[in-house]
Amino acid sequence: MLGDNLPSPDKVISLYKSRGIRSLRLFHPDQNALDALRGSGISVILGTLNEDLQHFASSQSYAATWVQTNVAPFAGSVHFKCIDAGNEVIPGDLAAYVLPAMRNLDAAVKAAGFSIPVTTAVSTQVLGYSYPPSQGTFSASSSSYLAPIAAFLESKGYPLLVNVYPYFSYTSNSKEVHLDYALFSMHQTVVLDGGVQYSNLFDAIVDSVYAALEKSGGPSVEVVVSETGWPSGGGAPGATVENAQTYNNNVIAHVKKGTPRRPGKELETYLFAMFNENQKPEGVEQHFGLYTPDMSEVYHVDFS
Repeated sequence: MLGDNLPSPDKVISLYKSRGIRSLRLFHPDQNALDALRGSGISVILGTLNEDLQHFASSQSYAATWVQTNVAPFAGSVHFKCIDAGNEVIPGDLAAYVLPAMRNLDAAVKAAGFSIPVTTAVSTQVLGYSYPPSQGTFSASSSSYLAPIAAFLESKGYPLLVNVYPYFSYTSNSKEVHLDYALFSMHQTVVLDGGVQYSNLFDAIVDSVYAALEKSGGPSVEVVVSETGWPSGGGAPGATVENAQTYNNNVIAHVKKGTPRRPGKELETYLFAMFNENQKPEGVEQHFGLYTPDMSEVYHVDFS
């Protein structure tokens, strides 16, 4: 939504439906978008604004009002997959507010009579160790927040949202990370972790998060990949239309198979993003879209 030239929500929902896309993520409540979603059959991850986390954490009534404003009027005709309390704030100044915010939102959702999981979204910066995947652990600066969050999610049966970007791992360490390994184009084992074989970086990252969760009191917590994608331009290494098309089509084909640590269990995954956004910082950030603002394809993605 960070563009001044984007189509109206009703047109966007029509585009989703025409492509058979059945789920989306809203980073914050948008009344026009929620109205357009009514009766669409499209499921929604609904986010909160990071700057509201302190209010959620300190006030049950604030959480209750938020649910009554942003969930209750739509719940009869919109399917909410989960509510996301904050995006990529762990570690950081807002990290201490995440779990209290989740607890208050969870209580508010239940008090309103709804059954909607409440969670948070983290980047892979929360990992201290990620190689090999079985040794995945949360960093010292993250674990004090994520261990109690993992225990909360475990007790409720709620998932953890994780933003997974092999692209950034590749660009930050291209001498060690082969492009084909990041694009799912490697057809041989790159990492042998005990008896577990990895031929793509995406699986290795997700499984390192699973390993970290297992070590932090969340052995049954499911990972939902709440963002992944590849830029089609912006001038940085690897940011080409061809690579973006390869990555996103391979993601869609791959995630139904699960990961080596969770084989056969389809991994719920969200592509970032629907549109190129001209109000993002210049460079690759403006070029993650599958579509241009006039709703033409940047490149073709097969959602079937």
